[in-house]
Amino acid sequence: MTARVLVVDDILANVKLLEARLAAEYFEVLTAYSGKEALDILARERVDVVLLDVMMPGMDGFEACRRIKSNPRTHHVPVIMVTALDQPSDKVQGLENGADDFLTKPVDDIALITRVKNLARLKVLNDEMLMRATTGRQMGIAENAALEKALSGRSGRIMIVDDHPRSATRLTEVLSKSHEVTVEPDLHAALIRLAEHNFDLLIVSLSLSNADGLRLCSQVRSLDRTRHLPIIVMVEPGDDARLLRGLDMGVNDYLMRPIDRHEMLARVKTQIKRKLHSDYLRNSLEESVEMSIIDPLTGLHNRRYMESHLKTLLAEALQSGRALSILIADIDHFKNVNDTHGHDGGDAVLKECSARIQRNTRGIDLACRLGGEEFLIIMPDTDIARAYHVGERLRACIAADLFTVNASTRIRVTASVGLATLERVDDTPETIFKRADNALYAAKRRGRNRVVADAA
Repeated sequence: MTARVLVVDDILANVKLLEARLAAEYFEVLTAYSGKEALDILARERVDVVLLDVMMPGMDGFEACRRIKSNPRTHHVPVIMVTALDQPSDKVQGLENGADDFLTKPVDDIALITRVKNLARLKVLNDEMLMRATTGRQMGIAENAALEKALSGRSGRIMIVDDHPRSATRLTEVLSKSHEVTVEPDLHAALIRLAEHNFDLLIVSLSLSNADGLRLCSQVRSLDRTRHLPIIVMVEPGDDARLLRGLDMGVNDYLMRPIDRHEMLARVKTQIKRKLHSDYLRNSLEESVEMSIIDPLTGLHNRRYMESHLKTLLAEALQSGRALSILIADIDHFKNVNDTHGHDGGDAVLKECSARIQRNTRGIDLACRLGGEEFLIIMPDTDIARAYHVGERLRACIAADLFTVNASTRIRVTASVGLATLERVDDTPETIFKRADNALYAAKRRGRNRVVADAA
């Protein structure tokens, strides 16, 4: 992916080296030589990630980071602190000032590109989340719990796969203060638990005694249930070959042993935030798609979806020579229901009628609400005789039991049904629908509460 990276260092050679490495990976690079210059650039330019040197004259990296994170316009921009000092106190101070990750000089190429890509992806997701939250507030929509959790990214469910008890215990002691941690030393058992339960992060040791941690990573990436789960691997120094294989197969990040607790906390936080953001956006997209094809009152598919689905099924039926029938059902005298019992009573009848339709619909059939009090069922592999039996069963089911319109009132409801089937090679969704509609009107004319097949 590409992103705009701001490199901040007071030493020209350091800036040029990082600029060249990032440009080789097709990042767009901006440069600054002081903390103040970096803040000026952030005030006027879009920046996705800041690489910020700690030791600079005047305003040092810690102060620059604090100002970036305290400014509402830039607080969501990820900051990677770059330091020649590998002291825990520096990392603690960096975290306290809002740093998202750390790199130690001399900067390793794998670490540089991995960290920048991870935080650039998180920035994209974060921007989308913030935009949705802002839009919702402008529309007067309260933020729901799922959105609030995703924006905070504070805690998550982590699985650690490590068969060295002391190592697993040390990791758990650090992470369990903020997260729910599960340790699983066996790869097979780990994969089963990952598939059965919702985790936000997987941490895998590549130094397992009797197993290959990369195999688990590969399996996790190949399963639909876990393909979006972030993975961090723990690697021994000098094991670059296996690390690169892991990154190639989709591992998100890595920790080099001996593991620095502050770096681990920062990278765990990044991956969990990314997972929560992705889950929320993916679920929102699925809900948006569902809302565009589902009738909100009845839960049946709507007319828009029906028209597209009928077109597809008709093409398949014409190609294969199989039967295809449709059924249109209309609630009799529905206007009287609304006039007598109000629209709430009418809605109750529509919902109960939909439930009865669904109970009498096969898995391969598609039940839809056309609008108002009209419903349609598409029935693949169904000739007109069989469709008639379905229609008669549905009519009888609607007429058999009283409908509850409110706490004290139950009424009798009936429906008229029209049927049509694929008859000619030049049939279209419109011609079949028209014949079924004509059959429905014939049922109405003949006294209602009856089934009529293709009256054309």
